[in-house]
Order: sequence, then C-alpha cells, then structure tokens
Amino acid sequence: MRKPRTLEIYVAEIYEKAKELGNALARINEYRTLCQTIDAVDEDRELVELRNRIRELETGIETSMQAGHEPDEEITKAYAEVTEELQTKPGFQRLISAQANFEKVIFKVNETVTKGIDEGGDSRIILPS
Repeated sequence: MRKPRTLEIYVAEIYEKAKELGNALARINEYRTLCQTIDAVDEDRELVELRNRIRELETGIETSMQAGHEPDEEITKAYAEVTEELQTKPGFQRLISAQANFEKVIFKVNETVTKGIDEGGDSRIILPS
C-alpha cells in the first residue's frame, strides 16, 4: 500500500516547479535581450550621467518635500528637462522596449498560473494537511 503524500511534499514540488520556471525564463530571448540591454545602458557613459543627475534632483525634491516645502521651480524644471533628455536617447528607448517585451511574457505566465490556481480550486481533490 502506498504511503499518502504529505502537504510538505506538495509544497516542495511547488517550489521545485517555480525554480524550473525561473530557469526557463532565464533562457528565453526576451530575458536575454533585457539583460544585454541593461548591460549596454550601464556601460553608456552619457546615460549613466543622466541617470545620476536624475537621482541627484530626486534627492533634492524628496528633501524639500520631507521638510514640508514645495521643491524649487528650478529643481523641478531641471528634473523635467533631464528626464526628457534621457527618454529621447536610443539606448534608453531600447531598455524600455526590452522591459516591456519581458513584462508581456511575465504577464502571460501570471495569467497561466492564475488559470491553474482557478482550475485547482475547482478540483474536488483535497490535499492532506
């Protein structure tokens, strides 16, 4: 007679399947493209400088707001200009595109997992606890 499976075994299997899913996602073109694009952006001196400038301006804006003040118009204007400049750079646009493509895959994966949960919830089979 077969020994009944415990909840711990089911949970361990779920974690193993999640790890397998992560490994599979790491091998798809959308993920590899995203990683390559991130590396390229990190190596682009101009993009790094723009991102650093945006972080500095964000810090100034946050400091003003935490002190209960509206940020200076000069800082908010500079932030808008630097952000707009960053967004026009081809390397940054490639990054946004790569992120969007990978997010589409993740969205479909999440839909599929949700469908599986819904179907599992409708199942009459009850796992032991």
